[in-house]
Amino acid sequence: MNMSVPDSLPASAQHEPSRWHARLSLGIKRTPRGSRVASAERFGPLHLQKPFYPEGPDLAHIYLLHPPGGMVSGDLLEIEARLAPETAALITTPGAGRVYRARPDRTLQHQRVRLEVGEGSSMEWLPLETILYPNARTRLDLDVELAADARFIGWEVTSLGLPAQGKGFGEGELQQRLQIRQEGRLLLREQLLLDERSQSVLTARAGLQNKPVTGLMVAGPFAQEQAEPLLEPLRECADALDFLAGVSLSGEFLLIRTLGECSERTRLFLEQCWQLIRPELLGRDACAPRIWAT
Repeated sequence: MNMSVPDSLPASAQHEPSRWHARLSLGIKRTPRGSRVASAERFGPLHLQKPFYPEGPDLAHIYLLHPPGGMVSGDLLEIEARLAPETAALITTPGAGRVYRARPDRTLQHQRVRLEVGEGSSMEWLPLETILYPNARTRLDLDVELAADARFIGWEVTSLGLPAQGKGFGEGELQQRLQIRQEGRLLLREQLLLDERSQSVLTARAGLQNKPVTGLMVAGPFAQEQAEPLLEPLRECADALDFLAGVSLSGEFLLIRTLGECSERTRLFLEQCWQLIRPELLGRDACAPRIWAT
């Protein structure tokens, strides 16, 4: 849009922080042609590519696009995906998400993801890493609502600061939450809080141990007899690493946690775990999105 711009802004506008709200809401349904995106409501700079079907028509590979490439102070990104019964989708991103340094007013940068998975459906939420620049102030929420017999695999890889450049998180703040419910019953809640009162978490032995990259993968719900045979091969993969990783069973969910210094190596390890978990939970061999190989 073209418009004339005055030589100077009114005093009130000069100090008004910008806020960019973007929203993408997807509806995925089962059709005679398989799992299809039946609706896509979009506001602001959030898009999706035409879905791919490398595994056949029953499972859609969906790439989310955010052309600005990152969030600045005041931004709100909302992503919602609703899977109707008996559908399947894998959602990923073509590049890392970025949360840039907060402005002096410390206005929050917020990403909110809500996934609703219908009866007998499966959702895989496998984005690339999120990079939190030094002194970012962000909140990352992931809420998953499962119907009966629905299954979920998801991961989050978060880089605090720019470790490749030797830059830490500084005075950054992070509120990160993952919550999974099934038919309204809370099954899993994971939270991480880093602020001026909890900076010791970054260095504590029981905390992040000065490791800038965290990874968390969750998969389930599993029946206990279904999950236990996976623990040994997953732990063997974790033991072969030269960074910290652990595998556990929490209720009906497998949890894989990592602490390291490289987001790419973290994601590659989680992908290795996904290759083991997916056939057991979803009954499908692993088929990596093509974008991961670029």
